[in-house]
Amino acid sequence: MVLNSQTLVNAQGEALTVDQALANLNQRQDAGLRYYAAWWLGRFRVSTPAALEALILALEDDTEQAPDGSYPLRRNAARALGKLGDRRVVPNLIECLSCSDYYVREAAAQALETLGDERAIAPLRSLLAGGVAAALPVAGKPHLVQPYNAIIEALGSLGDQQAVGEITPFLDHGVPQVQNAAARALYQLTGDASYCQTLVDRLQAPELQLRRSAMMDLGAIGYLGAAQPIAATPAENSLKLIALQGILECHLRAHRFPHQPLSPQAHQVLALMDDLL
Repeated sequence: MVLNSQTLVNAQGEALTVDQALANLNQRQDAGLRYYAAWWLGRFRVSTPAALEALILALEDDTEQAPDGSYPLRRNAARALGKLGDRRVVPNLIECLSCSDYYVREAAAQALETLGDERAIAPLRSLLAGGVAAALPVAGKPHLVQPYNAIIEALGSLGDQQAVGEITPFLDHGVPQVQNAAARALYQLTGDASYCQTLVDRLQAPELQLRRSAMMDLGAIGYLGAAQPIAATPAENSLKLIALQGILECHLRAHRFPHQPLSPQAHQVLALMDDLL
């Protein structure tokens, strides 16, 4: 827990106290200060009762609406609450899944995935209603009708095995990132490594962004068979290291390290990481 009087400094060297951040979030004159304060409280994991209360109020705020109808403050509040680890906010985040702002729904789904509370499963599954046939682009917007990536990934992380039948058709969705999310979730829910081949194949996609997202997905699910392909994919070494770290951490947890010695597979991942440094 961060003390109210403590000063924290962000990556740009800007100092701010918890009291100042809360005051900025609670005022109504400057939308930019409120937006930054919500981000700041999440970034520094400020989980005091006052911070939680202020972020919940921001999550429900209907005054900071952008000209396009979106709610940037709500998005940052949802992201922050996901980082604080307090499951008492789960009902508030579930309420956000019905927000008119696509990006608020996305942030809420991601926060619910992080919090890992099974109460979120049914509300998240409801957003898959209509299946692939309903998963269409919104006219004039750069996104689909729902944040399917975040929804499907959350259901995978939450272990909702009953959603396998609903997620499987999304392997054939027209958007590659949605296919990735489905493959990732289905591996988590079934343990079938064949689903990971979609992600491994995408490590050689022509588009850098697809290669990046596939690396992050493989790192998140800890698929050991992807370690060598990740090290070889044409992308930034910094992202390769993040993905390989995810794989290594999953492997170490599964093998009860440090209660058990490092396995040969762990040594191989460490060697790949060393070569990238």
